[in-house]
Amino acid sequence: MSEATIQEAVALAILEVLSAAQLGCELPPTLILDRPKNRDHGDYASSIALALAKPAGKNPRDIALIIQAGLAGHKDIESVDIAGPGFINITVAKSSQGAVIVQALTQGEKYGHGKVLVGIAINLEFISANPTGPLHLGHTRWAAVGDALGRVLSAAGARVEREFYINDRGVQMDKFGASLRAAALGESIPEDGYHGEYILDLAKAIVAKNPAVKSLNENEGIAAFRDLGYALQLKQQQDVLDAFGTHFDIWFSEKSLYENDFFKHTQAKLLENGHVFIHEGATWLRTTDFGDDKDRVMIKSDGSFAYFASDSAYYISKRERGFDICIYMLGADHHGYVGRLKALAACAGDNPDYNVEILIGQLVKIMENGEEVKLSKRAGTIITLEELVEKVGVDAARYTLIRYPVDTPMVMDVDLLRSRTNENPVYYVQYAHARICGVLRNAADLGVHSGLEHIHPELLIHERERELIGALGQYPRVVASAAELREPHRIARYVEELAGVYHRFYADCRVLPMGDETPSELHSARATLCKATAQVISNGLGLLGVSAPEKM
Repeated sequence: MSEATIQEAVALAILEVLSAAQLGCELPPTLILDRPKNRDHGDYASSIALALAKPAGKNPRDIALIIQAGLAGHKDIESVDIAGPGFINITVAKSSQGAVIVQALTQGEKYGHGKVLVGIAINLEFISANPTGPLHLGHTRWAAVGDALGRVLSAAGARVEREFYINDRGVQMDKFGASLRAAALGESIPEDGYHGEYILDLAKAIVAKNPAVKSLNENEGIAAFRDLGYALQLKQQQDVLDAFGTHFDIWFSEKSLYENDFFKHTQAKLLENGHVFIHEGATWLRTTDFGDDKDRVMIKSDGSFAYFASDSAYYISKRERGFDICIYMLGADHHGYVGRLKALAACAGDNPDYNVEILIGQLVKIMENGEEVKLSKRAGTIITLEELVEKVGVDAARYTLIRYPVDTPMVMDVDLLRSRTNENPVYYVQYAHARICGVLRNAADLGVHSGLEHIHPELLIHERERELIGALGQYPRVVASAAELREPHRIARYVEELAGVYHRFYADCRVLPMGDETPSELHSARATLCKATAQVISNGLGLLGVSAPEKM
């Protein structure tokens, strides 16, 4: 029986007792039990007696006494205590506590996975970038958070496809080609072009593979450098993301939205719903019908496509590919997109409150030696993903970027992330896992057995043991809430708390025999609890795309 199942059973038992008591008031359909911060107060707590007192016309303590009497002898409950005016504190049976350890060890890497999002297909777009330069710090936050969110959503049962939107259409591509050509010919790069060492490197690579490209006339040369540079730069972005542990199922080209008359199909679909109109020679979508601050141009009066044309076709593409929910993860300067994307969904006949979700990520600041790092040697502007990884490593970068809510600005302290101290959150959690692995290696050497046949829950009665078991049991609920709320930072905060609970347990509960002491069943039970804890920490770090080292 899992911790969630135990909690549901206890909550259901309370409601059954109250129903039988016929209090004369309406009972809640479900009951949520809290976890007391002080484990002396039991495993679960409820204030239901206080909530029902007024509608039932009874003293809350009298209702609490009814619940206490009704739960006596329940197989999953060891004791029920009443505190203050009617708070109910419940301690579950030791055998039920042991079930959490069994589940963690039996399910292994799948422990914590659930079914709350089963049957839902989600398109998760979390990087949209021009193939004209390296991925910068803004992309880096989404590369970590988006990948972790994809893992969390999958763990909750959703069918998730991670998508990278390639902005490979528009005037910026020609500027890119012109910049590369100028660099290859030793000419000055246009002021409004692309600068930085990477342009020189790309130009050299293009010429090395295609020497004849230098002899093309200006128009042909710009087109050739544009297309060859596009392929090389996109490959560089893919390689950097792969090294960062971020993988995409779909690399979607903006240009493809205009191939095979797909945009015409999009326009026809929106026209069919009655929201397309012509004004002064331009084609518009009447998004103000659904709360947008202004209507949006799709085709300008000169016949060229507005950027919103791509937005429209891209959304229709996602929905026609079978996705129920389209999650857009956008940068801090994209707040205006929330209203227009919601309105677009409504114009397409969808439910904007369900089919579209927009997450806005705030800026990241990097501090090193007490100063903000702004410039990139390679890109000439903001620091790149690759440079950040070179400074702190993949694990530290990913973990730190994920552990904060995305709607808050954050500061990354490079010096802190390089330190091997408890103040460094990723080191603190990884060290807890490595420490447990070391304890288990020593336990095996000393003849202390661990595993499913050595749980002995009746021996795990110390406050720290019960606290640790309770923390392990919370993990499935944390994963479910992180998925439903789209907040993978909850996983990071959970594993930090779990690491702290483990360290307190280890300080107060001796796992290994001392001197000539003979290994006992208690040693084995505690070693087994350690093994379950290592599994859960590893699972949590895995959802963040962070390694769980066995030695440090």
